[in-house]
Amino acid sequence: MAATLNFAAVDVGAESGRVMLARFDGAALTLAEAHRFANIPVQVDDTLHWDILRLWGDIRQGLAATAQQAGGALAGIGVDTWGLDFGLLGRDDQLLGNPVHYRDHRTDGMQAEAFRRVPRAEIFAQTGIQFMSINSLYQLLALVVRRAPALEAAARLLTIPDLFNFWLSGTLSNEFSNATTMQCLNPRTGDWAWNLLAQLRIPTGLFGPIIQPGTVLGPVRPTLAAEFGLGAAAVPVIAPATHDTGSAVAAVPFGDEPAIYLSSGTWSLMGVEIGAPIIDARSLAYNFTNEGGVGGTFRLLKNIMGLWLVQECRRTWAAQGQTYDYAELMRLAEAAPAFGALVNASDERFLALGDMPARLRAFAHDTGQAAPETPAAIIRCALESLALEYRWVAERLDELVGQRHLVIHIIGGGARNTLLNQFTADATGRVVLAGPAEATALGNVLVQAMAAGHLGSLAEGRAIIRQSFPLETFEPRAGGGWDEAYERYVRLKG
Repeated sequence: MAATLNFAAVDVGAESGRVMLARFDGAALTLAEAHRFANIPVQVDDTLHWDILRLWGDIRQGLAATAQQAGGALAGIGVDTWGLDFGLLGRDDQLLGNPVHYRDHRTDGMQAEAFRRVPRAEIFAQTGIQFMSINSLYQLLALVVRRAPALEAAARLLTIPDLFNFWLSGTLSNEFSNATTMQCLNPRTGDWAWNLLAQLRIPTGLFGPIIQPGTVLGPVRPTLAAEFGLGAAAVPVIAPATHDTGSAVAAVPFGDEPAIYLSSGTWSLMGVEIGAPIIDARSLAYNFTNEGGVGGTFRLLKNIMGLWLVQECRRTWAAQGQTYDYAELMRLAEAAPAFGALVNASDERFLALGDMPARLRAFAHDTGQAAPETPAAIIRCALESLALEYRWVAERLDELVGQRHLVIHIIGGGARNTLLNQFTADATGRVVLAGPAEATALGNVLVQAMAAGHLGSLAEGRAIIRQSFPLETFEPRAGGGWDEAYERYVRLKG
């Protein structure tokens, strides 16, 4: 390469977003944060919405700051966000309303309604996706059941990153990795699950052609290019794996040993990268999911409640006048007694917003355990339960794939949580390699660079990640009571 290339990575998660400037000289990558912003949902009457226009304003502000740092020269812009949620556009391509948050209660009872219309096993056979009440399929079914006027008026469905990409480039698209999260796509055919959608009376005209990660959508709209200070050169908007986990997994610095990835943040996404989906009786029984990745890969994984358990405790205490930063909570948890109460870290009672400490105590009480009362005991309970859930998922992955995975790569913001990293190594008996923390933005950039012809393969990009970002190793410590705690945990899961 003749010169260093600048890429903008827009990465919006369920708690916060950031716009990153990535510099790539052909041998190494660097990242600099141009703009960070909160992602705060808004309650209107009984419905929880994403504040989509404020997020769009923050993205625009971040891209202007990125262009300024880059001197106005960008080789590409890529957007990734959380999955599941979507906006509906009318016939004039205008957004019909604020997208609804996946934690909203509109999906209550919708899985049962779906199974009444189509057997559960058939839904899994057509989609290969883990059953969660928050999935897009049940959000759409809720609109069907309630005869929502927005659904009747809608001409097109765009997931959240598809929507931002449309606003940036003017191109309507449905990107593969995010589409697979919806439980509306057939991973065997790579197209929408048309028969399932029709069986549930979801309007099939909402769904457009599927594009793959690495598709160039077109140049930034001229008015936005001027606003961002991009100059006269046409800057391409490139679809990475627009689902943030898809981008994060693209940046996992895999070595030669069989390895599991764990994208750790608000959610924990734990799985393996495979060449074809595994859709069979075992993956259905274990409620695993097959999501699309980069370069024809699939992500066999499990969605786990993740650090949401800690985040929502912290938010609840702040509302009660007790403010803790995350570092302080980790110090308190580390000093707390080990293996008090445990909770099923994938129980859907922890899904919604609300008083998380009270729900953790209630789970302990309902299962005959002494309830954790102090912040230290509550956070210790959450972290140990997560680590034990990771062990359960790792063992199921070994079984489904047919080999033992010796290493767990922890990526994302949770890779900075050294206490949980060590708990994970101890609980699973496997080496944990933590980093990079900004894997999502890095995977976003890798796909952009591949699309622009500056990287030859995903393997080449991952080698550059290994060279550019050091990893922290956590060796499993023998004993410590984890095996006994795991036996208790498995009983709690039922």
